[in-house]
Amino acid sequence: MPLPQALARFNRRVSNPVLGVMARYAPGFGIVIHTGRNSGRAYRAPVAVFERDGGYRIALTYGRDVDWLKNIRAAQTFDFETRGRIITLTDPVVGRDASASWAPVGIRQALVALKAEYFVQARKAK
Repeated sequence: MPLPQALARFNRRVSNPVLGVMARYAPGFGIVIHTGRNSGRAYRAPVAVFERDGGYRIALTYGRDVDWLKNIRAAQTFDFETRGRIITLTDPVVGRDASASWAPVGIRQALVALKAEYFVQARKAK
């Protein structure tokens, strides 16, 4: 089972503002910049991310029922900040790999232990 939703709510309010600073520059992390489906407000969510198959793959450590994923799927495009640059990504698709074979070894072990079997793949916009 992915991380609990109570932890997601706590992180959204407490941890994410702090992690957001680090995630913009640290390898293996980034910020999904998305727009609320109903509010139209801009949001930022720190995530674990890896370049893969000509785009980026983001681990869904809280599962598929997260607001940022709903927002990027509705919009079909979003900005992503990683290593100090902003990239526009498009066509987000949710995939499943219980073994997390796509992730680097240390991350793979953590994702398997968390039972975080889902990811989202998006490609760079042209």
